[in-house]
Amino acid sequence: MNPPARAAAGGTPAGLATRMRRQFAVSDQRPTRAAIVAAVRQETDVAALGDAAILRVAEDVHNDLVGVGPLAPLLADQDVTDVLVNGVQVWADRGRGLEQVDTPFAHPDEVRRLAQRLAASYGRRLDEGCPYVDARLSDGARMHAVLPPVAVGGPYLSLRTFRRRPMTLSQLVGVGSVSQAGAQLLAAIVAARLAFLVVGGTGAGKTTVLNTLLGLVPPTERLVIVEDAAELRPEHPHVVALQARTPNVEGAGTVSLRDLVRQALRMRPDRLVIGECRGAEVVDLLGALNTGHDGGAGTLHANTPADVPARLEALGLLGGLPRGALHAQLAAALHVVIQVRRVRAGRQVRSVWTLAPDPMSRTVVASPAWEADGGAGPAAGQLADLLAARDVAPPAALRNVR
Repeated sequence: MNPPARAAAGGTPAGLATRMRRQFAVSDQRPTRAAIVAAVRQETDVAALGDAAILRVAEDVHNDLVGVGPLAPLLADQDVTDVLVNGVQVWADRGRGLEQVDTPFAHPDEVRRLAQRLAASYGRRLDEGCPYVDARLSDGARMHAVLPPVAVGGPYLSLRTFRRRPMTLSQLVGVGSVSQAGAQLLAAIVAARLAFLVVGGTGAGKTTVLNTLLGLVPPTERLVIVEDAAELRPEHPHVVALQARTPNVEGAGTVSLRDLVRQALRMRPDRLVIGECRGAEVVDLLGALNTGHDGGAGTLHANTPADVPARLEALGLLGGLPRGALHAQLAAALHVVIQVRRVRAGRQVRSVWTLAPDPMSRTVVASPAWEADGGAGPAAGQLADLLAARDVAPPAALRNVR
């Protein structure tokens, strides 16, 4: 499981990347792909290679200098969503759970240097004084790294990629992520401009499903997306994306999600989308959805849809919103919860729930309207009424037809 470190780099001549790194370090030239190709052609140990081989070597060198090094082939795989490095062990997730792959690293120091270079290239610090970092790479991938001694068996490096082209609803049906009846229900929810949250655990496919559903929004509407790390790239002609900013090495320059939600409201959004509700910004989102901004959406970490009101309640308290006020706003702001789960066969849309106030407790509760394994649920009629009130015909999924 531990081949030589250069094996994964396509046979790059030993020491070439080090020489290139030194060469660009002492010059004013940026290590662009064109500059690296020109520099590689001057090397005697590759001069006899053909053009195709030189381009391959130059690409390997580019990955070593400014890319993700020997992990580049894994991140280039469209099926890979996560790459995790524990010491020198490498694991990848291709939608079927984590699988160990041949490691391109011979020593943990190589992982450490890669993590530090990636962090430094995006203005972040990673050393003994600050042994962990969270950053976004130039291609949108999210990087998290932890160094020893905090990382006991480390260093640990976690990379999460995103799908460059979002899946269509028919493609989700084709891969078994949702049934045809479920797909019709999801399309109806978007068409009716119901506000919804996609919920599930880490890696369950929340972003994938939200990306797909945003692609169903009519092209005449303007999407304003607010995210902690830019992952949502819906197939839509009018998307405005805002990304939060972490503090720099001096601890200044923070731009929070809550700041961006307030800015988004001044940008004439037809639909306001928060990539992931995780803090006090939920107060501003609920406020926005209660002032005429229909069709808002976002994702939320939650164990089950039934836990969503309590999860939002906890986040609302972070923003100083009392429990009663939050449930009052929640009752008018959000309509639907879409649950996604990771199963043995992959990721699936498991159920659709409604959010409605409970007269007895005066709090909002979630009730199942449709389940992938059981068809229409107790709240199917309630969801059908919501759709009909917005001139959208309730689909067959709400009439116990699977």
